[in-house]
Amino acid sequence: MEFGLNGKLVDVGVEPAETVAEVLRDRAGLTGTKVACGTGVCGTCTVLVDGRTAASCLLPAGAAAGREITTVEGLGGDHPVQRAFAEHDALQCGYCTPGFVVEAAAFMDRWRAEHGTAEPSREQIAEALAGHLCRCGAYAGIYAAVAAACAGEHDEGTVAPPRVEALSKITGAAKYTADIVLAGQLEGVIVRSPHPHAQVGGIRHDGPLAEMLPPDRVVRYVGQPVAAVAAPTRAEALAAAARVEVEYTVLPAVLAPDDETVVYPTKESRAWAPRANEGPLASAKWNGNVRGPAGMSWRGRTAGKRIEKARKDDGQTLVEATYTTGVQAHTCMEPHGCVARWEGDELHLHLSTQAVTRVAEQAAKRWKLRPEQVHIVAEHVGGGFGSKVNVTSDVVAAVELSRLHGAPVRVVLGRPEELVDGGTRPGVRIDLALLADADGRLSAFTMDAHGDSGVSIGSNAAWHSRFFYGNAPRRIRDYDHVTNRAPGIPFRGPGLPPMLWALEQGVDEIALRRGEDPIALRRRWDGNAKRHALYDRASALPMWRDRTDPGDGRLRRGVGVAAANYMYFLDPGTKVSLTVEQGAVVARIATQDIGTGSRSVIAEVVRSALGLRPGQVRVELGHSDHAYGPTSASSCSTPSIAPAAQDAADRLRKALGARSLEEAEGLHVVGRRPRDRRGYVTPFPLDHFAIGRGFSGAVVVTEVEVDTLLGRVRPTRVWSGVAAGHVFAPRLARNQCEGGVVQGIGYALFEQRHDDPATGTVLTANLEDYRIPGIADTPEIDVYFHTEGWDHVPGRGIGLGEVCTMAVAASIGNAVRHATGWRPHDLPIRPDLLLEGIGA
Repeated sequence: MEFGLNGKLVDVGVEPAETVAEVLRDRAGLTGTKVACGTGVCGTCTVLVDGRTAASCLLPAGAAAGREITTVEGLGGDHPVQRAFAEHDALQCGYCTPGFVVEAAAFMDRWRAEHGTAEPSREQIAEALAGHLCRCGAYAGIYAAVAAACAGEHDEGTVAPPRVEALSKITGAAKYTADIVLAGQLEGVIVRSPHPHAQVGGIRHDGPLAEMLPPDRVVRYVGQPVAAVAAPTRAEALAAAARVEVEYTVLPAVLAPDDETVVYPTKESRAWAPRANEGPLASAKWNGNVRGPAGMSWRGRTAGKRIEKARKDDGQTLVEATYTTGVQAHTCMEPHGCVARWEGDELHLHLSTQAVTRVAEQAAKRWKLRPEQVHIVAEHVGGGFGSKVNVTSDVVAAVELSRLHGAPVRVVLGRPEELVDGGTRPGVRIDLALLADADGRLSAFTMDAHGDSGVSIGSNAAWHSRFFYGNAPRRIRDYDHVTNRAPGIPFRGPGLPPMLWALEQGVDEIALRRGEDPIALRRRWDGNAKRHALYDRASALPMWRDRTDPGDGRLRRGVGVAAANYMYFLDPGTKVSLTVEQGAVVARIATQDIGTGSRSVIAEVVRSALGLRPGQVRVELGHSDHAYGPTSASSCSTPSIAPAAQDAADRLRKALGARSLEEAEGLHVVGRRPRDRRGYVTPFPLDHFAIGRGFSGAVVVTEVEVDTLLGRVRPTRVWSGVAAGHVFAPRLARNQCEGGVVQGIGYALFEQRHDDPATGTVLTANLEDYRIPGIADTPEIDVYFHTEGWDHVPGRGIGLGEVCTMAVAASIGNAVRHATGWRPHDLPIRPDLLLEGIGA
């Protein structure tokens, strides 16, 4: 078949079932065209066909015959839209970026032809990009980039992107795990259980097969990996997987709270239960499928007695309510993926991971190798949000199949697999009682959190409430309710968004009943000086100060506030090596950049410390053979790598003396993260993490418009104040916080996994049924950084990726209460629930 490709005529053979996306990626090697959903919903695979955009994952290969196709690579890297995306940092992980760039370039070309350099409105840009999704939530930068490009601001001139790898991502040159193709590579597919609970007997197949069962050979949720097979192409591997015969003895499943079957009937099986949180697992008793209570109460009996007494005492303000949150899927745009290759007893992995070092250690332990025998490469990672911090099923399948076949094997999850088994934030039901005394002081509270984590254990939502609003007596209890559903795992600030959804609405309700300003009440209760600065600024916002009675019309505006805090985590073992090579300084570290800007932070710290030009510093990361680096989790990356990079730069400056870089070829130093001046709360690392002294903080003020006829809630403006000290890369940090707001909006309004109550099958297994925010859902976002209060920390700054998203949903709930007089108790805030609540 002949067709034009980026200005050249090509002739390739195609299979009847192939798509244009497969031809471009597998035959032409143009991996800038990504496939994320496979159903034409997300826009990552967008190309131009005869000048018009099309979803290449849906376009049959034969439809390209005689047509001209332009991919992101064909834009040349110097299109005004590409320049604008780089300049405005309109990206994070970059996996969705090529599709956005192609669509935006087509829109800009049309716009300029019709309107010259007039700037399009947000609504016009949103309409043009409506078919594109960014899980990182980089929409604010995309709005700015497209508007600027259409206005002619990037037609010429030098591009100075704040993100080191921006150009490689906007041109499609950045290689992700799903893009890796090695000589002789096979494609692997995982065979999954169709049953929520079954004992597995024999497994038969006409070729090599890797079993992936737990030791007791019991599957405990629909979609659990059972086996894996490989073949030369994915189509052949899928066909081979369909031929696998598995003997199942179906067991009674636990899909409702009153089901009597026990998911983990033995002590041994309980030890295999996956974890839903980070950190050490709190001890707790089991009672059938309920594990708990676990918690960290403070004068819990006193709290219970005070609240019991307050139920009969009119002189105090008592708020009691139950709040629930839905199960939220991570659904990273780059699905979980691994390419495994054995060279003798050396294991090489190309991997989409948040934890290069940690996973290398886990792999060495699992396959009984020495640490130096495991080599991981994670050059670019398309998002993680907590779902890619361990050896996951894609890794196990690829490694075992590679050993069986004696060839490289690539395993990349499809979108249905990603939404079923790629990770979810557990749903939680929280029973809250919050008490203020006659003087308006916090007197006590109780919180019982019941986690819906499927087969996982370790729910910790209530636990986090121990560290908020001083030391009033509080009874805190966490429970796991185990069912035969896919496992919950940590998701961006695990435990805190559901806890704050309940607590911050309870605080708002007390302020309402007392007739007190909600920000003023929080400021009185909250002893954190850094958050005091945020409260002061928030209370002076016109959006807050000038809020008015929403009235009783169809469209009502409300404004809500919520606060958050988060522990300060770091990895004290972090190192950065610097080597002088060919007149430049090369920084190397075994960490990864999942879109948060680790490369850029290291590059800027080293460049500034040594007084170098941007081109004189190169950062290489994502290789496990480099100096030890941290996991991208718990907001520990920047506070770990930045001080280590500074220490390395200081050592190199001393070693250089008066010599130039050209005179010091080969000079090598290793910098380490210095200790905090006040030490750590934990004197030793917990799985490489340590807890530093102090908490980051956030205050979020959100304005919403509520359509009381349709039940729709639309956030219009968000002010996000973050107190995390010195910001090492301000534009990238702002982008990350804007993305955190977008993810919080998704949590509040759209995202919820739905299962078949009879079978446990996930019904929201595509990006049409599982709704994440798009660009049109993005409000105007104003991010403010409070940079004081962290002088005891090397670099004077800590992480902010978690704390920026935690309070968003609660602020929306409080805004809806202000707009309508009805307080939502359940996430997401569905239109039907809102209409029922307001009596429409």
